[in-house]
Amino acid sequence: MTASGPVLIVDDHELVGSSLALSLKAEGEDARFFPVRSARGVLESAERISPPGLAVLDLDLGRDAEGNRIDGVRLVGPIIGLGWKVVVLSGSSDAGRIGAALAAGGFVWVPKNAPFPTLLGAIREARAGRSVMPPGRREQLIEMHLAKENERRDVTSKLEKLTQREREVLALLAAGKRAQAVAEHFVVSLATVRTQIRAVLTKLEVGSQLEAVALYRRTHGGA
Repeated sequence: MTASGPVLIVDDHELVGSSLALSLKAEGEDARFFPVRSARGVLESAERISPPGLAVLDLDLGRDAEGNRIDGVRLVGPIIGLGWKVVVLSGSSDAGRIGAALAAGGFVWVPKNAPFPTLLGAIREARAGRSVMPPGRREQLIEMHLAKENERRDVTSKLEKLTQREREVLALLAAGKRAQAVAEHFVVSLATVRTQIRAVLTKLEVGSQLEAVALYRRTHGGA
């Protein structure tokens, strides 16, 4: 299926976005570069344009004026809901995020660091309803995303078994505190903290503090 309407370039890098728009205009396309300021601004811009066409969306859109991260992955679904076909750009090789964008309905993913002619070619192909991704790659990325989400849900379910104090102990361990420092923080005995740590390990079904901390960090933005 081909995409009618204009090509909307949504990117926080003006050089990339404006260069793509100018090159597409030179080929006769109605291409428009939208310099990102906020997530709401992106959606309002996409909603104003009629008919919708092809949106070239960077997944990493910097931060808004309040310092909040603008996550392109979260914009894929709403933009598609407005009638746009979405080409996903990403300078990151994070298969989970790319898979999430495709699972939300993104038509094709193109590495942002691909040669400029490759980017243009991918947009032309998407315009014509053709994908430049190798056969099966889209499905593979979506499956990786779904597996990661299942793992995250499993970890979250285990963490929810902890009491409030056990969560606080685990958070301090994840921050690099030793058991003695945790005991001093809560003004309790070292034996009490060790009992709490054992309870944490049992509920999380792990054999060491290192494993417990790793699980905690997976759901709290850590490494």
